[in-house]
Amino acid sequence: MRRSVIPVLLLAAAGLVVPSPARAAGNTLTVNVGTTVRPVTHVASGGLYAVSASTQVPLALHLNHLTQPPYGVQQLGNGATVPCCDGLEMAGKVTSAGAQQFWRLPDIYKDFPYQWVSWADWESKVRTMVNARLGATSATNIDGYELWNEPDWTWNTSSAGAFNAGWTRTYQLIRTLDTVTPIVGPSYSIYNHDWMVAFLTNAKNTGTLPDVTVWHELDVHSYNNVAAHVADYRAIESSLGISARPISINEYASPDQVDIPSVAAHYMAVFERNGIRDAERAYWYEAGTLNGLLYNNSPTATYWAYKWYGDMAGNIVQTVPSSWLDGVAAYDGTRKIVNVVFGGDSGANTVKVNGLAALGSQVSVTLSKTGTTGRTTASTATTVSTSTYAVSGGSITVPVSGMDALAAYQLVITPTSGVPTWQQRYEAENATAVNANRFTSSSASSGGYVGQIDGSANMRNQSFVDFVVNVPTARAYTMTIGYANATGATATQGLAYNGGAFQTVSYPPTAAWGVFGSTVSASVTLKAGYNVIRLAKGSPNFAGGTGYAELDYINLA
Repeated sequence: MRRSVIPVLLLAAAGLVVPSPARAAGNTLTVNVGTTVRPVTHVASGGLYAVSASTQVPLALHLNHLTQPPYGVQQLGNGATVPCCDGLEMAGKVTSAGAQQFWRLPDIYKDFPYQWVSWADWESKVRTMVNARLGATSATNIDGYELWNEPDWTWNTSSAGAFNAGWTRTYQLIRTLDTVTPIVGPSYSIYNHDWMVAFLTNAKNTGTLPDVTVWHELDVHSYNNVAAHVADYRAIESSLGISARPISINEYASPDQVDIPSVAAHYMAVFERNGIRDAERAYWYEAGTLNGLLYNNSPTATYWAYKWYGDMAGNIVQTVPSSWLDGVAAYDGTRKIVNVVFGGDSGANTVKVNGLAALGSQVSVTLSKTGTTGRTTASTATTVSTSTYAVSGGSITVPVSGMDALAAYQLVITPTSGVPTWQQRYEAENATAVNANRFTSSSASSGGYVGQIDGSANMRNQSFVDFVVNVPTARAYTMTIGYANATGATATQGLAYNGGAFQTVSYPPTAAWGVFGSTVSASVTLKAGYNVIRLAKGSPNFAGGTGYAELDYINLA
């Protein structure tokens, strides 16, 4: 939506050309499979104004998080003639994709930059939007009110007063109406140390700290700056005695970057490496296309980088970049699959993968490549090669010749035999955990689980875990659930799939919280392809579970 038109125009005015990715050769991306970073949650798989009424959302992307306009949106972005993508109207579609969403409240205004009217007008609009959310008793996926967008240049200080005071006033108004839904911001167009210090100082002093801290990364090659920005932000929190907030980068990639597959791999890598909670591709062009991943609901070149990223399961593992060659990698220990998505250099480069001893003395390696045809051309990915490599000292080195600096590449490494043809185990920590939290345990499958699945009061704080699963045939499956329940009595949760009716799952007591090995089973009748399975303490159309249970995984057979 020309979301950061001023920063981009300043670059042009300064005579700076937006460059394509660097072109070099002879570099090595190192993947250390034995060094876990965190669970796979597909952090970078999100978008701004990404979903509209006509969008066919591919579940294969495992969308993590979206930022949509609010109820009553009037914003006419990027030449649109009618408002698009009302977050309340899109709630069902977003939920069915296993995602959550922020509402960008100032998009209630028609123009961008926003045309301020008065405080009375703004506060009336805020009441209308919040009350609409409160009335949407089946919408569980609205997990944040974004109070403003890029206030560093869109807030009208002369008419509305200082932004930090305006933040406090708006925050306090919302909390008189809704004490539950998170409030997020400040959503600056760039990361700026002084702005963040002033904002957090005021927010702490007025009791209006955001539940999630938001800023944008839209400058040329801003993926190079993410680590420094996160470190600086964490240092500010610490200096002010503020507990660590989750970080959302709810707009990333400049106009010239957003459709380059290798740039996507760079952002995936740095967001995972630096602990970002969620990140959304920027809306520079048209709405409802998953920010250029779809063209007439068909995949574009960059789609495939996100599809490969969506295929990741288990744990994100360490990657060490070299020059402009970078990427993200995951290891699914239940299937012994290593999945690497990378790019950024041209010519002949290599990927060295360490920690493969568990896969055997030989491994099968498939190398694939995206196209580079942009956002207005349907595209397919191509398989470059399939080879067998001998594992030496737990490592292999894969040469990748003739690289295109704009393309993204995927390496899939598996044992030469015994690999399941489809994924049967799904870790709870990889799933969408709503009003619940991820934890680690040495006894948990892949080392992680979801606990504190405790909320059942209403659609804003109901707790559930949504698993996106992919099965080969339509039939009844036995679903085994790994769990812990130290209440001393049988606990229950609701089980539903693909939006259907709930049944009850019972969890007999176990020895301790966070200690796993116990299982229960249920039958689920799934369609061929992708399905969404929900296990809930509380959920719309479910009366609520009893007691408490922690979830380790589900397994389909």
